[in-house]
Amino acid sequence: MTDRPHIGFIGAGLMGHGMAKNLVEAGYPLSVLAHRNREPIEDLVSRGASEAKDVAEIAANCDVAYLCLPGSPEVEAAVEAILGANGKVRTIIDSSTSNPVSTRQLAARCEAAGVTFVDAPLSRTPKEAWEGNLDVMVGASDQVFAAVKPILDVVGGKVVRVGEIGAGHTMKLLNNFLSLGYAALYSEALAIGGKNGITPAVFHSVIGGGRMDCGFYQTFMDYVVGGNPNAHKFTLRNAHKDMRYLVSLANESGIASHVSSAVKNEFATAEALGRGDGYLPTLSDIVAGLNGVDGRKP
Repeated sequence: MTDRPHIGFIGAGLMGHGMAKNLVEAGYPLSVLAHRNREPIEDLVSRGASEAKDVAEIAANCDVAYLCLPGSPEVEAAVEAILGANGKVRTIIDSSTSNPVSTRQLAARCEAAGVTFVDAPLSRTPKEAWEGNLDVMVGASDQVFAAVKPILDVVGGKVVRVGEIGAGHTMKLLNNFLSLGYAALYSEALAIGGKNGITPAVFHSVIGGGRMDCGFYQTFMDYVVGGNPNAHKFTLRNAHKDMRYLVSLANESGIASHVSSAVKNEFATAEALGRGDGYLPTLSDIVAGLNGVDGRKP
């Protein structure tokens, strides 16, 4: 027997699969809910998890609901279902990249129902999710943070309380704004260079290893120069969603969003062209193509 809380994990996708794997292997009783892809669920069941048939079953049997979903609409639906079931769940941890405006509203609804809501979004990649080495940004009171940190320490290598409810999702959007802004900058710089005789390989030979190099640059260029299609498994559709949330937050805050709106429009264009399922570095191909440049030229 274990005194660890029973966790219901909703969203075992690219990131969630590894997170759920680490939780069950750390000894937490775990129920998982399938969506479209059966493979992660079957793997987790083979490791000791049980499969729930719906959100109501998770609400009935679990102490903690752990969400790793595409965005706020899905999170809102899951929270409504959990609260509506009036089951055992007393803590909801949302690791999705959600809109802080929605997060604060959900937290208030949960508090009224006697449920604690924590925003704990993630940074890094599915590789770090599998290794239990994610960066986790947490919005919660000091007391709630102390209570959930043992769970978060299983999935994260760096777990930081960044403020009260909503602060985790705010920090996550700022983090993604920086990275997605880099993607837009790299793509446009490569297109300008390509139009003027600077190939991606030459560009990389100068920038790589210099002051403007970073981990994000390396994964981006692993696709552009290295040809690795899985160098950065984050879709353009998700990038567009995150930038919409960021611009919405800026607007609500009364901040002029000149740069963030421009970055958002890069990803809006990519999705409008039917390229939303492509991974982030493929933005370089789209920007090159729109400008008549062969972005894959060595």
